[in-house]
Amino acid sequence: MEKLNIVGKRSGDGFVAHKSVLVNGLSRVMADRVSLLDDITLGRKGFAGYIRALSGSNIVKIVPYSNGDAGESQVAVKRLKVVCGAVTGYLDDKAWIGDNTPYSLAEVRIHPRNAVMPNIGSGELAEALVRVLPFTASDDSRPVLQGVLFTAGEGKLKLVAADGFTLAELVLDFDDGIEGKALIHRDELKAVANALRKAKRVRLDFEASGDDLDGVNLVIETEAITYKWRSLSGDYPNYQPLIPTEFTTSAQVDANEVLKAVGTMRALAEDAKSFAVDLSLIDGSLALTNPDGKGEAVIPVTGEGIGCIRVDGKYLAGAMKACGGMVDFRFNEAFSPMLFSVDNFQIVVMPMMSDRAREAQQEARAEAHAVETVEPSAEVTEAEDTIETEPTEAELQAIEAEGEVTTEPTEEKPKRSRRRKREPVAVA
Repeated sequence: MEKLNIVGKRSGDGFVAHKSVLVNGLSRVMADRVSLLDDITLGRKGFAGYIRALSGSNIVKIVPYSNGDAGESQVAVKRLKVVCGAVTGYLDDKAWIGDNTPYSLAEVRIHPRNAVMPNIGSGELAEALVRVLPFTASDDSRPVLQGVLFTAGEGKLKLVAADGFTLAELVLDFDDGIEGKALIHRDELKAVANALRKAKRVRLDFEASGDDLDGVNLVIETEAITYKWRSLSGDYPNYQPLIPTEFTTSAQVDANEVLKAVGTMRALAEDAKSFAVDLSLIDGSLALTNPDGKGEAVIPVTGEGIGCIRVDGKYLAGAMKACGGMVDFRFNEAFSPMLFSVDNFQIVVMPMMSDRAREAQQEARAEAHAVETVEPSAEVTEAEDTIETEPTEAELQAIEAEGEVTTEPTEEKPKRSRRRKREPVAVA
């Protein structure tokens, strides 16, 4: 549940606040209902519109009021009494709430002053969310991939999103000593980016869930709103090994130029939602080609290496839109993942298989198999003490003097050697 933090003063059981502050806070709430003074619930949009329309003063006083006080015969109805200068209005409980109003609730709280100790920039957090959210999965069969993974530690805050074909990771400085991890569903975060842009101070933190010792809540607090979301259950995949680190081909491309070229390829494709684009890097230029040979666009780039890879045009356009400006584009083989990066943001895109990619993949497998099977070695270590040698003349004289042998000639026996036969050694 969201919490709307309004700077104001208590007035009996109600409060007094500046009208513009209240309207601004209500405009930043994502919930469709707001709860005031503990037991009054109103439709957020209708209540905001009413406060905005009030005239007569810049100050609004809101207190509880029950018409049951006028007489015992009347049925008590919970209401709010709203006073703005000479204008007075009465708002019944559940006003502007219909049968189809979603049940999302924000609690209005009154504080004498703003007390948020910021630990991250509101603008950079909003921009980070806008960049990673498009890469979350929309397929309900992959509930874990429908969320954005927030990981804080070692002075960094990482936001990760993946849909099975693309992966985005954005890293922000977050040197606040806070460590934690939470996975938040994409639908919870869609509207918060615009609200964060209006915030002056933002603090991000993790807290244990009150009803589950193992549960975690992500808390984003601003001077006006406190957002709190429960982390999704399930383990997020180990994505780090999916980010390539070795490359044979790299280039720096203009995202706007690539988007224009992709638009041309889309216009030529039979299916504008899913179409293949061949990327060929050679001699300082990047060629985007329709596999059917219907069109080609050539973009000058700065890079090194020669390579060709096929990619889905939709994913290529998405990566370019998210990165913007000059983008570093790198890949290794025609069948290996591509990496697009700019500053602290990187996107991994899986390629589409083509004849070139299949041939390269088969060659890589053959080379890997050849490395595993090594040629037999013919080198054998000889034992140093396996060969009998003739005694020296000095040794013979010493033995003869001691009377151990005679000097009469004897039949010479053939010399015997224990030299081992050389055999090949198999290496696994």
